[in-house]
Amino acid sequence: MVAYQDFVALSQSRDSEERGQAAHLAAMAYLNHYGPADEHAALYAALIGFLDDPSVRVRGALAYGLLHALEAPRPILLALLQDSAVISRAVVQYSPALVDADIMGVIRDGDEAMLLAVAMRERLTSRIVEALVDRGGRPLILALLSRTGVPFTEAMLRRIAANEASDDAELRGLLLDRDDLPADSRLILVQAVAAALRATRIVSGAVAAHRLDRLLRDATDTALTSIGEQEAAAGRAPYAATLVDSERVSTRVMLHAIVQGHVLFFADCVATLSEVPRQKVFTLLESGSRAALNALFSRCGLSAPVRNMLARLIFHARAADLADDLAARHFVVTAMTEELIFDHRGTIPPELEEAFAYLSEQNVILARRAARGVMAGFAGSTDAEMDLPRIAQEDRLALPAA
Repeated sequence: MVAYQDFVALSQSRDSEERGQAAHLAAMAYLNHYGPADEHAALYAALIGFLDDPSVRVRGALAYGLLHALEAPRPILLALLQDSAVISRAVVQYSPALVDADIMGVIRDGDEAMLLAVAMRERLTSRIVEALVDRGGRPLILALLSRTGVPFTEAMLRRIAANEASDDAELRGLLLDRDDLPADSRLILVQAVAAALRATRIVSGAVAAHRLDRLLRDATDTALTSIGEQEAAAGRAPYAATLVDSERVSTRVMLHAIVQGHVLFFADCVATLSEVPRQKVFTLLESGSRAALNALFSRCGLSAPVRNMLARLIFHARAADLADDLAARHFVVTAMTEELIFDHRGTIPPELEEAFAYLSEQNVILARRAARGVMAGFAGSTDAEMDLPRIAQEDRLALPAA
């Protein structure tokens, strides 16, 4: 600290840098004062006096001294909030002494730079975040979403996903990275990604249109059932119920859930469609007879051929790990396809055409994946491990020139 006479000399100096030193010293002395109340009052009066200094450097030094202190006097901070932009932005971004009511006034009247400063505060409440989102602006929403600790409500995330992110790849990525993104919004964004891929020239030009449609449909179906599996594992059944209510749970989706090993989501869909308790559905899927499964699927409103096919698929799934074993998945799909052809003598009934087309698509997709795994393992093996005969130089065939 300095002597009182030196402090007076600094505060009355014509040099704004020296007056700024005095303002900073006064702020530090006020925050660390433990003496008599009249001394504390005198320091407070000195701080008030520096608010009227014509130099922004002096007022900035005062703000810098109080910036990170929870005990900073609020009247002075509120005055600094009305100061020049560089000072007010620093105060609103860093001062922990400001309460939500103070910041709400800033949000109502602030420009984009001020709103971004608010968005960078160390702690934000959901009320402040909602007010910032309401003021909007892409840079502001990006700044908020990039911070994992910012408390978004589900309603806010749904609104951003529906209104802002459908055509914005960067926003979609930030939203999809969040664990608290509601399942229905995650599905909307996945579908937006599929639409963006379909519209990308490099993708549509490299893949035939019919194959691209199959690939994207399979990917979105997998996303739909994967999200449903996560929601079911967390006990959040409304996701499946919402899909059922919007008539988005088709025979293909139910087949895909079983083939991918997403049995929790499948059980939620069956429980919703049949109006049977979830636990009873699990019991029937795990150990129910074919007749019991047919009765359960009958309550779902499924036709007899579809009921029989699902029951048969479940019996196959009980003996295989479809969630993690690609070979088992390929075997089950192949077996189901061959059994349908055999049972119906090659004439698939109309009720099973969609299911049969799905199984045929999966057969090709899974065969390709399995082949990639085999070829990767083959390429990684050494000649010694494979014990392949080597062809001597003189035994090689001499092919005629083209």
